[in-house]
Order: sequence, then structure tokens, then C-alpha cells
Amino acid sequence: MADRHLSTTQLQFRRFAKNRLAMASVFVLLAIVLICFLGPYAFPFTGEDADFDDISAPAEFIWPHLFGTDDYGRDLLVRVLEGGQVSLAIGFLGALSAGVIGVLYGAIAGYAGGRTDGLMMRTVEILYGFPYVILVILLSLLFGGGTLALFAAIVFTLWLTPAVIVRAQAQSLARREFVEAARAGGMTPARIVVGHIVPNCVSVVIVYGSLLVPEVILSESFLSFLGIGIKEPQASWGNLIQAGTAAMDTDLRLLLLPGGFLVAVLLSLNFIADGLRDAFDPNDR
Repeated sequence: MADRHLSTTQLQFRRFAKNRLAMASVFVLLAIVLICFLGPYAFPFTGEDADFDDISAPAEFIWPHLFGTDDYGRDLLVRVLEGGQVSLAIGFLGALSAGVIGVLYGAIAGYAGGRTDGLMMRTVEILYGFPYVILVILLSLLFGGGTLALFAAIVFTLWLTPAVIVRAQAQSLARREFVEAARAGGMTPARIVVGHIVPNCVSVVIVYGSLLVPEVILSESFLSFLGIGIKEPQASWGNLIQAGTAAMDTDLRLLLLPGGFLVAVLLSLNFIADGLRDAFDPNDR
């Protein structure tokens, strides 16, 4: 009986809260985020500081180098945590930026219709025609490399799918009675898009946004692994995994520690996305 007094959004999040795997993934993801952003402050050095007395120290869980050091005497755990800051920041901020651009673009195209919609979506189709990885690599090189260049390149290529999804929703909403009433009441197209079209696409945006975050993180890690993303001495999970791969025959922990963090985050985000999909669309199980 109490459920009758809850809004649709409240019911959706209640269904999500009943998904034990998704909720466990939320806590795991929050723990990793807190460890990455707060953990380095517990150490008396940064990930770029070299300890020449303990070069290539093994993982003996002895303070201060709990997981040992790399070939340059830099603490492995601190570098992995600082690399996580970069990868997670690019992942969440990149997904947010790409989502906002895609939602607004798709909502405008779907509401406007006609030639405006046709021109906007032809642009999307042209960009879709370029291979994703090649386009990101070209944009990253064009912007000169570095964190901001990588961020801009990833956002530029990942807003396309949200735009297509929201455009389809906006086309349907544009013919609904409440939008017709707002139009008849003199509300401007911009206010209709922001005040009526976008809020009614929230469910789709949340579900797809949860899938976009791991895609951005994986893109950053992949590009850094290839050597065109985050550069040394700055750490990210991608270039740490690349360094660990080169040394896996002699020191496997250099690969397992950053790789383990990345896998845990990606699995958590995928389980959260599955939980959100089931909660916001309970018929799609």
C-alpha cells in the first residue's frame, strides 16, 4: 500500500536497492574511489618520488612500501592509487560531459524535426562512419597529447550514441499532450526542450550513462596502454598496465595490481548498469 504514495523515480530506485549484486557493486566502487583519492595522503611520498634504497622492492606488506616499488624506486601502490585518480576522473567527467552534449543535441534534433533534425542526424552518421579508435587517436594527436587532449578526444567521440537514443525519445515526447500544451501556452522551444523533453528522458539517460562510464575508463586505459594517452611520469591505470605487461615475465605484481583495480571498477560499473536497467525497465529482464 505504501508504494502507491511513491513517485515513479522512487519506485525505480527502490527496485534498484533490492538488487543485492548492484548494491554490493555500488559499495565496492565507492570504496575504490575513496581509496584512490584519499589513500595517497597516508604516505609520506608521492607516486613520482623515487626511493633509491629500495629499487624493485618486492611486495612484503612492510611500511611504507606495502606492495613494493618499481624499477625506478617509486612506490607501486601509491602510483596505482594516483593513476586511479586520473582514470576515474576522466571516466566520470568524460561520461558526464559526453552525456550532457549528447542529451541536449538529441533532444534538440528530436523536438525540432524536419530539416533541422535531418541535418543534425546526418552529421552524427558521418561521425559514426569513422572508426572509433582511429578517430580518438587522430584527435588526441591533433590536440597535442596529454590529459586534456585525451579527455577532449574521448568526449568528442562518445556523445554520438546518447544523441541518437535521446533523439528517438524526444521525437515521441514532442507529440505528447503536455508538450503541445506548453507550446500553445507560449513557452519557447528552448524552455520546452530543457523543461519537458530532457527531464522525461532521465530514465534512458541514467541507464545509458552507467554504461558510458566504463566505456570512457576503458578508452582512456586502452589509449594510455598504446602510449598515446597519459604520459610518464604521470600515472594512469592504462600506462601502468602497459609497464606491467612489459615486465610480466620478471615481476607480475606490476601488472596485477593496476589490472586488478581496473577489472574491479569495470565489473562494478557493469553490475550497477544491469541493476539500473532492470530497475528502470522491469520488463527488460
